[in-house]
Amino acid sequence: MKAFTLFATAAVMALAAGSAALAADAAPQPTPAVADIVRSATDLPPPITRREPAHVKVNLVTQEVVGQIAEGATFKYWTFNGKLPGPMVRVRVGDTVEVTLHNPSDSMNMHNVDFHAVTGPGGGAAATLADPGETKTFTFKALQPGLYIYHCAAPTVAQHIANGMYGAILVEPAEGLPKVDREFYVVQGEIYTEEDHDAKGELTESIGKLLDEDAEFYVFNGAYKALTGAKQLEAKVGEKVRIYFGVGGPNKTSSFHVIGEIFDNVYNMGSLTSPPIKDIQTVTVAPGGATVVDFKLEVPGNYILVDHALSRVERGGAGILHVTGPEAPDIFKAPPNSKKDSGH
Repeated sequence: MKAFTLFATAAVMALAAGSAALAADAAPQPTPAVADIVRSATDLPPPITRREPAHVKVNLVTQEVVGQIAEGATFKYWTFNGKLPGPMVRVRVGDTVEVTLHNPSDSMNMHNVDFHAVTGPGGGAAATLADPGETKTFTFKALQPGLYIYHCAAPTVAQHIANGMYGAILVEPAEGLPKVDREFYVVQGEIYTEEDHDAKGELTESIGKLLDEDAEFYVFNGAYKALTGAKQLEAKVGEKVRIYFGVGGPNKTSSFHVIGEIFDNVYNMGSLTSPPIKDIQTVTVAPGGATVVDFKLEVPGNYILVDHALSRVERGGAGILHVTGPEAPDIFKAPPNSKKDSGH
């Protein structure tokens, strides 16, 4: 009898343990926190005022985070410092730049960084190739002024870029740049998902669509129409603004345009030493390329930033520059239009 009692007790305990395990398996798993991956267009360093070269340290952390890609949808982004684009690096020609890249131990991938402003093998890519948990450093001298893209170049390179690993570095000329009232930092990219761009829930990357160059999303600063609403660009009538615009890619050329404005100066292909071209409507920017545009604001209202391959607006490629100030009827006047005659 005693043996039977012990056996029965053990059986009950085993059943209880099994039930607990089943309950644990059935329990909902914690949902990953959704990060704000959109970098504000005003998140950039101020103009450089010094006139002597310096030693500049740049710290990049490769972070793989779940972020909101569109209303009701998330995506697993790969980033530099948690946002898209990566931080804008600002140096002066002649500076020595020390880049430190840290790939956290909880990363699922190796990462690195290739700066297009670097004169040297791979733009620093081989020197910074880091497995999870590693930190790598290299230095370079900024020899030529310009606005340049940087990006992850770990294999498969296009995958790392498409998932969000790109940014821009500005190398100012020795004399600096002409003064403006406001500066903005905008970088375009494409995102390739298995699901359609209007799907909800957690979206997954699609290597097949990436290789076919069939993007579901075209984004400014990381997400569907990210630079609208609370993160729209703000300025005032009478101000001169400058946009540092790049294309991370990995695949598509942009036709950058601001609806209702004409660029007074375009620093074509990101060159800051060539004379700017003037009075330009739309600027072609290749993947891995950049440009700088200046224009003065004359009339209040909303100005839409687009890639003028306009079907891309429907897939997220749009932003708003909201301009406040007095009306300028001598430049633009839109009186109330009469209603269509209904015949009554």
